[in-house]
Amino acid sequence: MKNSRLTFVTRFWEAVNKGLFRRIVLVVLPLVVAEVLPFVLDTTWHWYVVLQHAVWIWFVLAVVMGVNGVLRALGMLWLSKGALHDRPLKGLVQILQVLVGFIGVIVVVSILIGKSPLTLITGLGAFAAVLMLIFKDSILGFVAGVLLAENDMIHIGDWIEMPSNNVNGVVQDVSLTIVKVRNWDNTIVTIPPYTLISDSFINWRGMMRSDGRRITCGVTLMYDYVKPCTPAFLEKMKMFDADLAEFVIRKQQQKIRGMEVDTNNPEGLVDGGIRTNAGLLRAYLAIYLRKHPCVNADLLLMVRTLPSTDNGLPLQLYCFSRYKNWAEYESVRAGIMEHLLSVLPVFELHAYQNSSARDNVINGLLEGGYDADRIHDLPWGIIK
Repeated sequence: MKNSRLTFVTRFWEAVNKGLFRRIVLVVLPLVVAEVLPFVLDTTWHWYVVLQHAVWIWFVLAVVMGVNGVLRALGMLWLSKGALHDRPLKGLVQILQVLVGFIGVIVVVSILIGKSPLTLITGLGAFAAVLMLIFKDSILGFVAGVLLAENDMIHIGDWIEMPSNNVNGVVQDVSLTIVKVRNWDNTIVTIPPYTLISDSFINWRGMMRSDGRRITCGVTLMYDYVKPCTPAFLEKMKMFDADLAEFVIRKQQQKIRGMEVDTNNPEGLVDGGIRTNAGLLRAYLAIYLRKHPCVNADLLLMVRTLPSTDNGLPLQLYCFSRYKNWAEYESVRAGIMEHLLSVLPVFELHAYQNSSARDNVINGLLEGGYDADRIHDLPWGIIK
């Protein structure tokens, strides 16, 4: 504890030492002048009072500048500490500087009119509405800054998303009046801090600190190609992948032993048999994802079908990438999706496409005189 206090004092001294002596001189010099004035000038002279007021105003301004300099140094010191460097403390420091400046203005006015500062503060009630209007942004920014810091809602460096304000990027700065965000297209967006309190936004900090980033992708399978698995088809699929062959053999053995339910099956097929080529595809994709070096198999992983639609049977892959940075994540997701599309014909399945692609090719061949039996698995396959 003693060493940490010593380090704090050392860092604070380093933060203020460059301008500290100048500020001390600025504060001490008007005091010296105020003491010397009665010996140099006639106290009954009219300009003596004016000069005395000017000296004391000089002193007040010097004190305000000195205190604000110390607050600025403390703010820089707090932001440099590991535990607080990403907290939105800049706004709190700025509001303290505004309060110090406001008190300085009151003292200066009291010197000019020759009345006590307490008298002026008491009379400020009549101007409260005007002051609230003038300092509206500062007051709202202060309240928002306190709420953001107290609820740990935002840090410098967080990735936030706020579609209503075209915000989708990394927080660069949080001050009393603005939050600065650098979007992924390198544009800078500035929004008031109270916007983050009054409206909802997405903070991706939890994802960045977790063990993976979610991947959800899939295709819609055409109904016409979903069919039961025949023994010949299963034997063919055993040659396609060694892990899939092991899975098929295990399921066949379970079926022989009469084990209709396997609750420990990680591939998503809980009954002992293998029913359809779509089910076998789900099992293969689950095996593929668990073996994938870029997928965190310790997190939730599944391959499922969604409610059917007019276009077909939606097939969804749900897993988590070990890589969370945008470029790496997109590379992993794209690789998984491309592999899914490439193995569909192997399982004698096809994804739904609109009529501008595969159907048009087939219709063109049929209209050109090709026999329908000669057309097979276009466009991936061949023409017999």
